[in-house]
Amino acid sequence: TNTVEGMKKIRAVLFDAYGTLFDVYSIALLAEQLFPAQGQRLAQLWRDKQIEYTRLITTSNFGAHYQPFWTLTEAALRYAIKTVAPAARIGWDSGGFEEHHRALMGQYRHLSVFPEAREVLGALRERSLATGILSNGDPEMLEISVRSAGLDLLLDHVISVHPVRLFKTAPEAYALGPVATGVSAEQTLFVSANSWDALAATWFGFQTLWLNPSCCHAMA
Repeated sequence: TNTVEGMKKIRAVLFDAYGTLFDVYSIALLAEQLFPAQGQRLAQLWRDKQIEYTRLITTSNFGAHYQPFWTLTEAALRYAIKTVAPAARIGWDSGGFEEHHRALMGQYRHLSVFPEAREVLGALRERSLATGILSNGDPEMLEISVRSAGLDLLLDHVISVHPVRLFKTAPEAYALGPVATGVSAEQTLFVSANSWDALAATWFGFQTLWLNPSCCHAMA
């Protein structure tokens, strides 16, 4: 929780990217076309496995087995497709699997942005607050997503955990925020739709705002 007095001291606002600014479940529309009646299930399983892989890597031998987020996203999608559509293997040998995999990964680079995102970021800029993303995504992945969503002119910083080779919830990942912005953790508000992300950011020292997607359709 944040006190009113603490909120007055905010000088920078950092957002989680995937699930907070970008709607990771918007991919279900294409997934449904490729795998009828399985689109929502595939999108959910893909996301769950993606996060599971980041946690496994970060908690195993201090990130010694690190792989970029894009690589983990590819691996998670392979798992999800093979889980929800095992009967489709009939066509996999002719290249169907790779074709569907490429299509979904391509769409992931251009996820829908939550409609409130531009308005909120614009309002923060008008108040002269530094704005940015602090994300598990690797730099190229984030650059494409931000540019595709038209958010590049509304963000002062796009921060990837890639340099420390550890994913959130590692404190080293959150520490990249104050280094990039020059604003202390105590004067930074971190916004995430992921409860585990918001909690870990609080433990690190940020002021935090958890946007609960189960209670509202906001910029989650």
